[in-house]
Amino acid sequence: MNKAIALALLVGGIILIIFGVNESHSFGSDVNRFFTGNPTDKSMWMLVGGAVAAIAGLTMTLRGSKR
Repeated sequence: MNKAIALALLVGGIILIIFGVNESHSFGSDVNRFFTGNPTDKSMWMLVGGAVAAIAGLTMTLRGSKR
């Protein structure tokens, strides 16, 4: 059961990172970056959330395999 949750977190994190990268290269993010110098909050939250989920899933997967 824990292995399934860990893999789901890992895959979900990777998907969020991909969506975050795509969002950061969108037209709206380009306009926001032009005026503020930063990408949109949505893209940043997707990237950060995806990284946290992927790291948690990877950690859980690796810890589970040692037992």
